[in-house]
Amino acid sequence: MIRVLLLGGTTEASQMARALAEAGIDAVFSYAGRTATPITQPLQLRVGGFGGVAGLTDYLVREKISHVIDATHPFAAQMSRNAVDACALAHVPLIALERAPWRAEPGDNWQSVADVASAAAALPDAPARVFLAIGKQLLPAFAERPQHHYLLRLIDPPTHGLPMPDAVAVIARGPFTFEDDLALIKAHRITHIVAKNAGGMGARAKLDAARALNLPVILIDRPALPERHIARTVADAMKWLDHLALRGV
Repeated sequence: MIRVLLLGGTTEASQMARALAEAGIDAVFSYAGRTATPITQPLQLRVGGFGGVAGLTDYLVREKISHVIDATHPFAAQMSRNAVDACALAHVPLIALERAPWRAEPGDNWQSVADVASAAAALPDAPARVFLAIGKQLLPAFAERPQHHYLLRLIDPPTHGLPMPDAVAVIARGPFTFEDDLALIKAHRITHIVAKNAGGMGARAKLDAARALNLPVILIDRPALPERHIARTVADAMKWLDHLALRGV
Protein backbone atom coordinates (compact mmCIF):
# COMPACT_ATOMS: atom_id res chain seq x y z
CA MET A 1 0.00 0.00 0.00
CA ILE A 2 1.32 3.41 -0.99
CA ARG A 3 0.34 6.40 1.14
CA VAL A 4 2.22 9.60 0.39
CA LEU A 5 2.74 12.64 2.58
CA LEU A 6 3.26 15.66 0.30
CA LEU A 7 4.78 18.63 2.13
CA GLY A 8 3.52 21.56 0.11
CA GLY A 9 3.35 25.30 -0.23
CA THR A 10 4.83 25.85 -3.70
CA THR A 11 3.62 25.84 -7.29
CA GLU A 12 5.49 22.58 -7.78
CA ALA A 13 3.64 21.07 -4.82
CA SER A 14 0.31 21.87 -6.47
CA GLN A 15 1.53 20.26 -9.69
CA MET A 16 2.67 17.22 -7.70
CA ALA A 17 -0.73 17.01 -6.01
CA ARG A 18 -2.48 16.91 -9.37
CA ALA A 19 -0.14 14.18 -10.62
CA LEU A 20 -0.75 12.06 -7.52
CA ALA A 21 -4.52 12.54 -7.76
CA GLU A 22 -4.59 11.69 -11.47
CA ALA A 23 -2.58 8.53 -10.77
CA GLY A 24 -5.06 7.51 -8.08
CA ILE A 25 -2.39 7.46 -5.36
CA ASP A 26 -3.48 7.83 -1.75
CA ALA A 27 -1.83 11.02 -0.54
CA VAL A 28 -2.11 13.77 2.07
CA PHE A 29 -1.23 17.36 1.22
CA SER A 30 0.28 19.23 4.18
CA TYR A 31 0.31 23.03 4.42
CA ALA A 32 2.27 24.90 7.08
CA GLY A 33 -0.69 27.23 7.49
CA ARG A 34 1.12 30.53 6.91
CA THR A 35 -1.20 31.51 4.05
CA ALA A 36 -4.75 32.48 4.95
CA THR A 37 -6.18 31.42 1.57
CA PRO A 38 -4.28 28.34 0.36
CA ILE A 39 -4.91 27.00 -3.13
CA THR A 40 -7.50 24.22 -3.24
CA GLN A 41 -5.88 20.82 -3.74
CA PRO A 42 -7.25 17.52 -5.14
CA LEU A 43 -5.90 15.58 -2.13
CA GLN A 44 -6.76 15.14 1.52
CA LEU A 45 -5.55 18.30 3.27
CA ARG A 46 -3.94 18.91 6.66
CA VAL A 47 -2.88 22.34 7.88
CA GLY A 48 -0.39 23.22 10.58
CA GLY A 49 2.87 22.00 12.03
CA PHE A 50 3.70 18.50 13.24
CA GLY A 51 5.49 19.36 16.47
CA GLY A 52 9.09 18.97 15.38
CA VAL A 53 10.89 15.78 14.47
CA ALA A 54 9.16 13.71 17.15
CA GLY A 55 5.71 14.85 16.08
CA LEU A 56 6.39 14.22 12.40
CA THR A 57 7.85 10.78 13.13
CA ASP A 58 4.75 9.90 15.13
CA TYR A 59 2.53 11.13 12.29
CA LEU A 60 4.35 9.03 9.69
CA VAL A 61 3.94 5.90 11.78
CA ARG A 62 0.37 6.58 12.95
CA GLU A 63 -0.90 7.47 9.47
CA LYS A 64 0.99 4.60 7.82
CA ILE A 65 2.82 6.95 5.46
CA SER A 66 4.95 4.95 3.02
CA HIS A 67 6.69 7.78 1.14
CA VAL A 68 7.32 11.50 1.73
CA ILE A 69 7.72 14.14 -0.98
CA ASP A 70 9.10 17.43 0.32
CA ALA A 71 7.87 20.14 -2.04
CA THR A 72 8.16 22.98 0.46
CA HIS A 73 9.78 26.30 -0.36
CA PRO A 74 13.59 26.15 -0.64
CA PHE A 75 13.76 28.51 2.36
CA ALA A 76 11.49 26.37 4.57
CA ALA A 77 14.70 24.93 5.96
CA GLN A 78 13.47 23.75 9.36
CA MET A 79 10.61 21.74 7.86
CA SER A 80 12.98 20.12 5.36
CA ARG A 81 15.49 19.27 8.10
CA ASN A 82 12.73 17.78 10.23
CA ALA A 83 11.54 15.71 7.28
CA VAL A 84 15.01 14.23 6.74
CA ASP A 85 15.36 13.29 10.41
CA ALA A 86 11.80 11.98 10.83
CA CYS A 87 11.94 9.86 7.69
CA ALA A 88 15.21 8.33 8.86
CA LEU A 89 13.69 7.46 12.24
CA ALA A 90 10.49 6.05 10.71
CA HIS A 91 12.33 4.29 7.85
CA VAL A 92 10.23 6.11 5.25
CA PRO A 93 11.75 6.99 1.83
CA LEU A 94 12.01 10.73 1.19
CA ILE A 95 12.56 12.81 -1.92
CA ALA A 96 12.65 16.58 -2.30
CA LEU A 97 10.93 18.17 -5.28
CA GLU A 98 13.30 21.12 -5.41
CA ARG A 99 13.65 23.94 -7.92
CA ALA A 100 17.10 24.60 -9.29
CA PRO A 101 18.46 27.92 -7.97
CA TRP A 102 18.63 30.94 -10.24
CA ARG A 103 21.93 31.64 -11.98
CA ALA A 104 23.09 35.06 -13.10
CA GLU A 105 22.95 35.77 -16.83
CA PRO A 106 24.77 38.40 -18.91
CA GLY A 107 23.49 41.82 -17.90
CA ASP A 108 22.48 40.81 -14.36
CA ASN A 109 23.76 42.98 -11.53
CA TRP A 110 23.47 40.59 -8.60
CA GLN A 111 25.07 40.56 -5.18
CA SER A 112 24.73 37.23 -3.36
CA VAL A 113 24.51 37.33 0.43
CA ALA A 114 24.34 34.58 3.04
CA ASP A 115 21.23 35.60 4.95
CA VAL A 116 18.58 38.24 5.50
CA ALA A 117 20.71 40.27 7.93
CA SER A 118 23.44 40.49 5.29
CA ALA A 119 20.84 41.57 2.73
CA ALA A 120 19.70 44.45 4.93
CA ALA A 121 23.31 45.47 5.57
CA ALA A 122 24.04 45.43 1.81
CA LEU A 123 21.54 48.21 1.12
CA PRO A 124 23.08 51.66 0.63
CA ASP A 125 23.24 54.15 3.50
CA ALA A 126 21.53 56.81 1.40
CA PRO A 127 17.73 56.50 1.13
CA ALA A 128 16.69 54.07 -1.62
CA ARG A 129 13.44 52.66 -2.99
CA VAL A 130 13.58 48.92 -2.37
CA PHE A 131 11.40 46.17 -3.78
CA LEU A 132 11.51 43.70 -0.89
CA ALA A 133 10.37 40.40 -2.42
CA ILE A 134 11.03 38.12 0.56
CA GLY A 135 7.63 37.42 2.12
CA LYS A 136 6.50 38.63 5.53
CA GLN A 137 8.51 36.47 7.93
CA LEU A 138 11.83 38.21 7.26
CA LEU A 139 10.69 41.83 7.34
CA PRO A 140 11.92 42.75 10.86
CA ALA A 141 15.56 42.69 9.70
CA PHE A 142 14.84 45.72 7.51
CA ALA A 143 13.38 47.75 10.35
CA GLU A 144 17.04 48.46 11.16
CA ARG A 145 17.26 50.38 7.86
CA PRO A 146 14.32 52.80 8.25
CA GLN A 147 15.70 55.43 5.84
CA HIS A 148 14.52 53.41 2.82
CA HIS A 149 11.12 53.22 1.15
CA TYR A 150 10.02 49.58 0.85
CA LEU A 151 7.66 47.98 -1.64
CA LEU A 152 6.40 44.62 -0.35
CA ARG A 153 4.53 41.97 -2.30
CA LEU A 154 2.52 39.65 -0.05
CA ILE A 155 -0.03 36.90 -0.60
CA ASP A 156 -2.19 37.99 2.35
CA PRO A 157 -2.81 41.51 3.67
CA PRO A 158 -0.70 42.18 6.78
CA THR A 159 -2.72 41.71 9.98
CA HIS A 160 -0.41 43.99 11.98
CA GLY A 161 1.49 47.14 11.16
CA LEU A 162 4.57 46.76 9.01
CA PRO A 163 7.86 47.01 10.93
CA MET A 164 9.29 49.66 8.59
CA PRO A 165 8.00 53.23 8.85
CA ASP A 166 7.97 53.87 5.10
CA ALA A 167 6.48 50.83 3.36
CA VAL A 168 3.63 49.91 1.05
CA ALA A 169 2.28 46.40 0.44
CA VAL A 170 0.92 45.02 -2.83
CA ILE A 171 -1.27 41.95 -2.34
CA ALA A 172 -0.79 39.45 -5.17
CA ARG A 173 -0.20 35.75 -5.79
CA GLY A 174 2.21 34.51 -8.47
CA PRO A 175 3.17 33.46 -11.00
CA PHE A 176 4.08 36.95 -12.22
CA THR A 177 4.85 38.09 -15.76
CA PHE A 178 7.80 40.13 -16.95
CA GLU A 179 5.46 42.87 -18.21
CA ASP A 180 3.65 43.13 -14.88
CA ASP A 181 6.82 43.24 -12.81
CA LEU A 182 8.43 45.76 -15.17
CA ALA A 183 5.39 48.01 -14.80
CA LEU A 184 5.33 47.55 -11.00
CA ILE A 185 9.00 48.42 -10.61
CA LYS A 186 8.66 51.48 -12.84
CA ALA A 187 5.49 52.69 -11.12
CA HIS A 188 7.14 52.59 -7.70
CA ARG A 189 10.44 54.03 -8.97
CA ILE A 190 12.39 51.12 -7.49
CA THR A 191 16.17 51.48 -7.27
CA HIS A 192 17.09 48.17 -5.57
CA ILE A 193 15.58 44.67 -5.35
CA VAL A 194 16.03 42.21 -2.50
CA ALA A 195 14.93 38.63 -3.11
CA LYS A 196 15.51 35.06 -1.94
CA ASN A 197 17.08 32.68 -4.45
CA ALA A 198 13.94 30.58 -4.63
CA GLY A 199 14.43 29.37 -8.20
CA GLY A 200 11.61 28.38 -10.53
CA MET A 201 9.69 30.45 -13.05
CA GLY A 202 6.79 31.80 -10.98
CA ALA A 203 8.84 34.54 -9.28
CA ARG A 204 11.68 35.05 -11.76
CA ALA A 205 10.02 37.93 -13.62
CA LYS A 206 11.31 40.55 -11.17
CA LEU A 207 14.89 39.49 -11.91
CA ASP A 208 14.33 39.72 -15.66
CA ALA A 209 12.78 43.16 -15.15
CA ALA A 210 15.76 44.21 -13.03
CA ARG A 211 18.11 43.17 -15.84
CA ALA A 212 16.10 45.17 -18.36
CA LEU A 213 16.28 48.25 -16.14
CA ASN A 214 19.90 47.64 -15.02
CA LEU A 215 18.90 47.59 -11.35
CA PRO A 216 21.01 46.00 -8.62
CA VAL A 217 19.62 42.83 -7.02
CA ILE A 218 20.60 41.58 -3.58
CA LEU A 219 19.95 37.84 -3.67
CA ILE A 220 19.82 35.80 -0.47
CA ASP A 221 21.45 32.37 -0.77
CA ARG A 222 19.51 29.25 0.14
CA PRO A 223 20.04 27.76 3.60
CA ALA A 224 22.15 24.62 3.87
CA LEU A 225 20.15 21.38 4.09
CA PRO A 226 21.09 17.77 4.84
CA GLU A 227 21.84 15.46 1.94
CA ARG A 228 18.69 13.93 0.44
CA HIS A 229 17.35 12.58 -2.84
CA ILE A 230 16.27 15.44 -5.14
CA ALA A 231 13.87 15.54 -8.08
CA ARG A 232 13.80 18.61 -10.30
CA THR A 233 10.46 17.82 -11.94
CA VAL A 234 7.13 16.26 -11.02
CA ALA A 235 7.80 13.57 -13.62
CA ASP A 236 11.07 12.64 -11.89
CA ALA A 237 9.31 12.44 -8.51
CA MET A 238 6.64 10.16 -9.99
CA LYS A 239 9.34 7.92 -11.51
CA TRP A 240 11.00 7.68 -8.07
CA LEU A 241 7.68 6.76 -6.50
CA ASP A 242 6.88 4.16 -9.18
CA HIS A 243 10.37 2.67 -8.92
CA LEU A 244 10.14 2.21 -5.14
CA ALA A 245 6.59 0.87 -5.40
CA LEU A 246 7.66 -1.77 -7.91
CA ARG A 247 10.46 -2.80 -5.56
CA GLY A 248 7.99 -3.00 -2.69
CA VAL A 249 9.77 -0.27 -0.77
